[in-house]
Amino acid sequence: MKKMSETIVFFGSGPVAAASLELLAEDFIIEVVITKPQPPHHKDPFPVLELCKRLSLKTFCPADKASISELFATAPTTSRLGVVIDYGFIINQDVIDYFPLGIINSHFSLLPRWRGADPISFAILGGDAETGVSLMMIVKKMDEGPLLAQSDLIKITSETTTPSLTQELIKLSHNSLKSVIPQYVSGKVIPEGQDNTVDPTYSRKLTKADGIIDWQKPAIQIEREIRAYLEWPKSKTVLAGKDVIITSAEASNIEVEKGKITVVNDQLLIGCSEGSLRIKKLKPAGKNEMPSSAFIAGYGDHT
Repeated sequence: MKKMSETIVFFGSGPVAAASLELLAEDFIIEVVITKPQPPHHKDPFPVLELCKRLSLKTFCPADKASISELFATAPTTSRLGVVIDYGFIINQDVIDYFPLGIINSHFSLLPRWRGADPISFAILGGDAETGVSLMMIVKKMDEGPLLAQSDLIKITSETTTPSLTQELIKLSHNSLKSVIPQYVSGKVIPEGQDNTVDPTYSRKLTKADGIIDWQKPAIQIEREIRAYLEWPKSKTVLAGKDVIITSAEASNIEVEKGKITVVNDQLLIGCSEGSLRIKKLKPAGKNEMPSSAFIAGYGDHT
């Protein structure tokens, strides 16, 4: 496919940004990439910076939102359009105004549901049946800009995890951008306000503390947390005196005393405020992931 002649400035920093940028570079001319600088103490490669080196893309690394404004005061690009995905910095109004066509944010939720920093995890935590991608024009207020398009829906099932859903949404996002950007540039698509008949919901950045399992919660909520936190911060607890990360589980109707551990027909069950949680897979500290049956065989005398 021939690349679109309209050039793009890409803003993004994380792994999702890197995967999205690699796809965009196949279909669009990326004039410049704006990404976070790599901290001196950070030894692991930054995925966006590594990709830019491989694709020979011009890169700027402003350290904060003030530095972004300072950079654009020097008129470093000629592109009329910006695209932001997984960036992590707020973009000031002067930078938005720099682009005659504005800046498009590919936001991984069906806005106004799950505005904020982590819409993917919160769609799982919220028990949503489906999600998608919103192409939104950046405005001063976070995630309140008018929409260019919303994608087809992706179903969220009992098997969906944040990593698996993220990969689906990256592909969906690219297909949306590939289709909508040319129509927007040509004036065939006009931004429209978000649905004001729906109350917005808000996500936030997760913390390490979110990963500590609270057995006072209903089993269904803990099961969602395990799927949502699979990559980070992970779902941690102590079983049989051993620090473990639970990687797969399901809610059960078998009644178990709250916070207690029991084995029923080779099933490892833990009591919750509502129902119990059947542990399917877990990772003891210093060990590989294992099925609960292997854990019971090794540590069952201590449960």
